[in-house]
Amino acid sequence: MLTGEQGYLDLCHYILKHGTNKTDRTNTGTYSVFGQQMRFDLSDGFPLLTTKKVPFRLVASELLWFIEGDTNIRYLLQHNNNIWNEWAFKQWVESDEYDGPDMTDFGNRSQRSPEFDQLYREQMTIFKENMLRDKAFAEKFGYLGNIYGKQWRAWKTSQHETIDQLKDVIHTIRHNPDSRRHIVSAWNPEDVPTMALPPCHTLFQFYVADGKLSCQMYQRSADIFLGVPFNIASYALLTYLIAHECGLKAGEFVHTLGDAHIYTNHVEQVKTQLGRDTRPFPTLKINGKKDSIFDFELSDFKLIDYNPHPSIKAPIAV
Repeated sequence: MLTGEQGYLDLCHYILKHGTNKTDRTNTGTYSVFGQQMRFDLSDGFPLLTTKKVPFRLVASELLWFIEGDTNIRYLLQHNNNIWNEWAFKQWVESDEYDGPDMTDFGNRSQRSPEFDQLYREQMTIFKENMLRDKAFAEKFGYLGNIYGKQWRAWKTSQHETIDQLKDVIHTIRHNPDSRRHIVSAWNPEDVPTMALPPCHTLFQFYVADGKLSCQMYQRSADIFLGVPFNIASYALLTYLIAHECGLKAGEFVHTLGDAHIYTNHVEQVKTQLGRDTRPFPTLKINGKKDSIFDFELSDFKLIDYNPHPSIKAPIAV
């Protein structure tokens, strides 16, 4: 059984040793295995990896963005969060309104020249400035389609109504805790073709027992080095917040993975991380004066005793 941070490292080692070399949508290449599971006991601390620094502020602001039901990156940029920029930027440079240098191959990082990288950084800076300064520009190019937040908070039905899955699941946890239907799905087949990036973490389910709230999430596609550390922390935070609102303790986060992969241009970074020792997880403090998950802000969270190894940078595959 893969448990805690050591379980994450063991999974990294297993993929490097046994993973199948596969092609992928981004033309980067991966080492991939199928069907894995990690478990994190949230009473052992908040599962923010310590073998490399994971920026909690980015994790928390992205989760609040999801909870708000927002799908426009302007909110993220206003909170200095750049993790979704690439997909919105792609929409701009492929539009008829873009009149800058050719960015056709901006996604193929392995083939970029230093000159291209410089042009890319310059155009990204222009894009971000326009997003923050010009609301009309943000309305046109900042939306990513009906991704996570939209599906969580306003799932479209065949009767032209919407379902607030997140609000509904909190209600059922409070009023029918033994239900086996505490489920939220982000995978809406009708909307997938128009999403900038179809949901990687597709479905999550809550479970109440012995006064504790646990969460299991299914992730169809798992970028083990860059994405999964964020996903672990994000769903752990979501579990803490809902447990807080429902008067429960945080139990366990169970992370179930479909295609679990390490990109070929992340291998050396993973090996660096595998050479580091694990440290105790930090403690998460939540503003106890707020009761609803929909009222929290970044300032309501505080990490105590987070002492990670330095961050390890790697390119994101788009």
